[in-house]
Amino acid sequence: MVAATGPAAAAPQDPSAVAALAADKADALVASRPAILHAGANETFQQQKVIQSSGLNYVPYKRTYKGLPVEGGDFVVVTDAAGQTKATSVAQSAPVGELSTVAKIADSAAAATAKAQLKTVTSTEATKLVVLAEEGKAATLAWQTTVAGTNAEGPSRLTVDVDATSGKVLRTTERVIDVTGTGTGWINGSVSIDTTQSGSSYLLQDPSHTTIRCQNASGNTTFSGPDNVWGNGSGTDRETGCVDAFYVAQKQYAMLSSWLGRNGQNGSGGAWPIRVGLNDQNAYYDGTQVQIGKNTAGQWIASADVVGHELGHGIDDTTPGGISRSGTQEFVADTIGAATEWFINNPNDAPDYQVGEEVNLVGSGPIRYMYNPSLAGDSNCYSSSTPGSEVHAAAGPGNHWFYLMAEGTNPTNGQPTSTRCSGSGAITGLGIQNAMKIMYNAMLMKTSTSSYLKYRTWTLTAAKNLFPNSCTEFNTVKAAWDAVSVPAQSGDPTCTGGGTTPPPTTTPPPSGSCTGTNATDVTIPDAGSAISSSIAISNCARAASATSTIAVNIVHTYRGDLRVDLVAPDGTVYNLKATSSSDSADNVNTTYTKNLSSEQANGTWQLRVQDVYSQDTGYINTWTLTV
Repeated sequence: MVAATGPAAAAPQDPSAVAALAADKADALVASRPAILHAGANETFQQQKVIQSSGLNYVPYKRTYKGLPVEGGDFVVVTDAAGQTKATSVAQSAPVGELSTVAKIADSAAAATAKAQLKTVTSTEATKLVVLAEEGKAATLAWQTTVAGTNAEGPSRLTVDVDATSGKVLRTTERVIDVTGTGTGWINGSVSIDTTQSGSSYLLQDPSHTTIRCQNASGNTTFSGPDNVWGNGSGTDRETGCVDAFYVAQKQYAMLSSWLGRNGQNGSGGAWPIRVGLNDQNAYYDGTQVQIGKNTAGQWIASADVVGHELGHGIDDTTPGGISRSGTQEFVADTIGAATEWFINNPNDAPDYQVGEEVNLVGSGPIRYMYNPSLAGDSNCYSSSTPGSEVHAAAGPGNHWFYLMAEGTNPTNGQPTSTRCSGSGAITGLGIQNAMKIMYNAMLMKTSTSSYLKYRTWTLTAAKNLFPNSCTEFNTVKAAWDAVSVPAQSGDPTCTGGGTTPPPTTTPPPSGSCTGTNATDVTIPDAGSAISSSIAISNCARAASATSTIAVNIVHTYRGDLRVDLVAPDGTVYNLKATSSSDSADNVNTTYTKNLSSEQANGTWQLRVQDVYSQDTGYINTWTLTV
């Protein structure tokens, strides 16, 4: 990530002229082949459509090597209205180098290998030669095939990259991503929707944006009727489910235009058909459609945050770099779903930062809690294991970050408080509209090698560019990332213009502080005696807080085996986690809040852990105490 500075010239005001200027200036930069592009003599670059947002222009590029597409060779040039380069974002970290473009195995053999990755196959898309240039790995000639069908978990649309020399599967990318007429939805109640008249009949299809439509998943037929009155209010009725979904899609379209300046979910004035009738406790987007399933009570799960989330995957897919990777895709979609719910502000589904609270998917309430992901068993805090976690569980730190950026640690609008994983001090939120604007503009810098670490850099860059005369927004974004333990990166920008820089948000050393961290690993014996890790608090001459926090990161292959206690300096034991024979998930990565006001803060505190069952092992990775 690089930023360029210099005097700004007078900029044309017509958006098309601004976009043309941005395109020309970006092409001139690319033609000079700056080192940041890692460009070789055999590479060419293809400019994509300029995307405009909040006075900035995002110019995406794709790369070819000897005429073959380079998967991982994409980049984005960001300019202001005058065409001045503000930043670049590049997927590659090293040149492709010299590579043969002659395949040693046939495309048909590669396609057969791709089909073998699914349980059943219903269709196979074209097989093509590409250069796979994943970050940190040597570039490889590969056959790329997309196959549709089912895997062990359900519907699948899978892109498979097969080594064109050895026939080995190099990478797989799953494309199925989970979760004015009048109508009555079971969630949103009586609503107004814009429908299409066709002769004497009406369709659940937007008259201005015809790709926004709602269909019965049995036959993929758009719902129609003679009277422009839709649904009966029953959650088990498919047309009623479509009223909810269609209403959300149209409202999200308005949010994208009003808040972000985006032209529809796909960026070109449209979206994808929404189909109600999936026989599963799920919803998904696969690049061609959104499928809406049902809860365990048979009700269609077309709430604002669920439909907004699935369409959010499509927005992610149609911004530079495609679907976000490395455990970030679900939190990205959750932020869009939350923004959609807040924009709609329907009293029947009051805006909040819970995911799926209205649909009650399996009868146990919300699917995820953005302000405290641990309430659903997900981690509040980022660690090196987050990118490899199950994608929905991996959303925890990102959702927590977004909440802290939007609402802060102690909101004044009725939303719940939220604790930090690391560091100290309150965070004041920017409001969801500004938070979503920063998130979206970071997505416009996205490349095919997205990650938590890169989203930190992109969002900081977006905040700096969007609010050039203030550091308040930048500092809030930074404080929120620090608070969920996403570490600083060498590419992070700094902010010196306007506002004041808040005190550092990193954890201070234990000496002379009311907070401390112990990051020394301590092995937990299998079905053995309790072990402990200590933190000494000194020069904190007061009682401990009634809202003291204990951020615990324990690596373990069956967390139900573990009892976790906090032991105060006077020996008093505070239980943080009990054992559970039914909790088979990995790891304990949670921030606990305890009333420790009866204790003096100074002294040596212990985190005590015991594994009470056999066959699973682990260790205390790190823990932070704030008293």
